[in-house]
Amino acid sequence: MMDFFYSNLPMIMFATVFVLLLVGYPVAFTIGGTAVFFGLIGFGPAFFGLLPLRIWGTMSNFVLLAVPLFIYMGVMLERSGLAEELLETMALVFAKVKGGLAISVVIVGALLGASTGIVGATVVTMGLLSLPTMIKRGYSKTLATGTVAASGTLGQIIPPSIVLVLLGDIMSVPIGDLFVGAVIPGMVLVLLYIIYISIIARLKPEAAPPIPEEELNAISKSELRKLVLTSLVPPLFLICSVLGTIFAGIASPTEAAALGAVGATLLTVAKKRFTLKTAMEVMTSTTKLTCMVFIILVGATTLGLVFRGLGGDTQVRELITGLPFGKWGILAIFMGVIFIAGFFLDFFEIVFIFVPILSPIMVTIGVDPLWLAVLIAVNLQTSFLTPPFGFSLFYLKGVAPPGVETTDIYKGIIPFVIIQLVAMVILCLFPETVTWLPTVVLGN
Repeated sequence: MMDFFYSNLPMIMFATVFVLLLVGYPVAFTIGGTAVFFGLIGFGPAFFGLLPLRIWGTMSNFVLLAVPLFIYMGVMLERSGLAEELLETMALVFAKVKGGLAISVVIVGALLGASTGIVGATVVTMGLLSLPTMIKRGYSKTLATGTVAASGTLGQIIPPSIVLVLLGDIMSVPIGDLFVGAVIPGMVLVLLYIIYISIIARLKPEAAPPIPEEELNAISKSELRKLVLTSLVPPLFLICSVLGTIFAGIASPTEAAALGAVGATLLTVAKKRFTLKTAMEVMTSTTKLTCMVFIILVGATTLGLVFRGLGGDTQVRELITGLPFGKWGILAIFMGVIFIAGFFLDFFEIVFIFVPILSPIMVTIGVDPLWLAVLIAVNLQTSFLTPPFGFSLFYLKGVAPPGVETTDIYKGIIPFVIIQLVAMVILCLFPETVTWLPTVVLGN
């Protein structure tokens, strides 16, 4: 009995973490505490001689400095009032297009994703500003809520993205390569959203009615151009500054993140929204979010150390490579595990628990790590939308106007989850959507 226990200790540890997370214990302490417990069982007190060096190596990683800087940039831009101006302007720009208001929400979601990368802030902001307007103008509740929730998650795949930074560090893929490789997949996802909304607007005009002509005539073309200039150019300039310096090889992702943090602060000053109170709130939020990320990272590092030390990676590799499905079958199982885990776990938990264990196995059977990392990022994006624990659904429900039920939100996100699965199939059929642009831009 004891021989069976010790030989299967890695799997028992992994199952214990999963069960405790589902029960509701805090993520960071569950991962770290379970790892320490099983580490003591497997290695004894000598385990603590290995742990400090491993944690120090993680915490002193210069690349991970980009995480707090990108978080700061996102929180500061949230305070700048950028989203409100963008939504109003884009709604007018796409007013004459069928489903134009919903399409404008998708475009703004993509721009905010490239500017902030913080899903919660984007969903809440767009939910407060656009959802009441869409419902007031006669949009169906399912289409309106699905569009807002899905568009708010675009920051997970459109660079600069914190998920891509973490994946790059865990999978040893250059973050600059990941940022460049994720551009086309992000645009494909935006295009698929717009195509879906356009089809619905044509087949069911009552679900996405156009803006009345009298409202469109109330604003002149010169006023519209001025609005576009003042609301669209600043965020585009910031996005180009951050990503452009990375793509051109002028700055590393960490240095570009610092540039973005300074640019977001200057943009907030230019919008006359910068105060001492704002600065304190932004720094407090940044500190809290950064601490959450890094305490989970420390726990996950400890878990990975114990899992590998107990031979868990060898057991998993033998199990997966022994499956009679070939490379694509194994990849499908890997993606399926992450997709199903997204119903119950946050993307941080999936990144730090599943990816370090499974991704090396995929690389050993011939999968391109850059392509795999972007595919995982698209898959992780669905974790924000899939019930019962999709965080975008909770964020949106919290700010939805009266009359919008949870069932409306759940029904609304189903087509967008399907669209994301379609996007993953496209990336599998055409890997060049990920690998071509890094080859052209970076020569990799």
